[in-house]
Amino acid sequence: MPYAVGYAAQDAASPLAAFHFERRALRPDDVRIDILYCGVCHSDLHTARNDWGGTIYPCCPGHEIVGRVSAVGPQVRRFREGDLAAVGCLVDSCMDCDQCRKGEEQLCRNRSTGTYNGKDRITGDPTFGGYSDHIVVREAFVLKIPDGLDVARAAPLLCAGITTYSPLKTWKAGPGTRLGVAGLGGLGHMAVKFGVAMGCEVTVITGSESKRSDAQALGAQHVLLSSDRDAMKAARNGFDLIIDTIPVAHKLQPYLPLLDIDGSLVIVGAIDELPPFHSGLLLGGRRRVSGSPIGGIAETQEMLDFCAARGVLPECEQIAIQDINHAYERMERSDVKYRFVIDMASLAKERAAA
Repeated sequence: MPYAVGYAAQDAASPLAAFHFERRALRPDDVRIDILYCGVCHSDLHTARNDWGGTIYPCCPGHEIVGRVSAVGPQVRRFREGDLAAVGCLVDSCMDCDQCRKGEEQLCRNRSTGTYNGKDRITGDPTFGGYSDHIVVREAFVLKIPDGLDVARAAPLLCAGITTYSPLKTWKAGPGTRLGVAGLGGLGHMAVKFGVAMGCEVTVITGSESKRSDAQALGAQHVLLSSDRDAMKAARNGFDLIIDTIPVAHKLQPYLPLLDIDGSLVIVGAIDELPPFHSGLLLGGRRRVSGSPIGGIAETQEMLDFCAARGVLPECEQIAIQDINHAYERMERSDVKYRFVIDMASLAKERAAA
């Protein structure tokens, strides 16, 4: 079986460190990808520290993966050695339920297989993610990197990108849509970029005046301070759609009156608990509160193609794998604009030391 090297957490308390393991041998429909870049998602940190429970150790995170195909199984038809390829949050699903058949693998009735902290559907072995030198993935879950997309910045599109693109498409955002983006972090800045590229009228809703210049630089036409009561009152009924990217527990009550009749607030962050709110805020305007995860494989490919065509890319800070624990500390302080991306060439030191 192929030898691999990466970084993993051995338990919830220990920092990530070099991890040597074996990837599975190629199955007939598998693609092996030598990883060039891997984005760092807040979910990586939560999973490594078992914040949500259920972490399988050792845990090798990473589900924003861009690399180059180094081998393919005999049944593979869409990829060949040397192709640029990408892998997101999923590496498998049942492929047979109603959701999988219509291209919504992320909603698989029989539970999709995560790129890391999942279990292989054939062997039951734990899946290890992109903080590693290579990965082996079923062809149906491998994405093509379109021409013109900067591979050094593309990795966060595989999670942060699709997580914000999918609800914008689902709620049919486009020219004339009055879009609010609550929060301006890794997800929020992508929601702004996509909204602008789709022709929406984009407003960043933030509690911090310091975010104004950043929001405008990203293309937002307006900034609404949630701490300004008069401004919030004046903005009532002013939005068709609000993408809520705030990653911590927060009150929805201030945001719901901002929605116009039949407007929707869509939560894309994984939050343990939300404070209660009066249902009259929904009833009074036939408003909706919803949630949205990542998209399916076809929609993710659509998103990558859209980004290549429109020049939409995340704002990234590149790091070496040896700096991952410091990057986690900075993420907790919101000290990154807006996503870390690991240059996996830095793993050469770990391979040499093996």
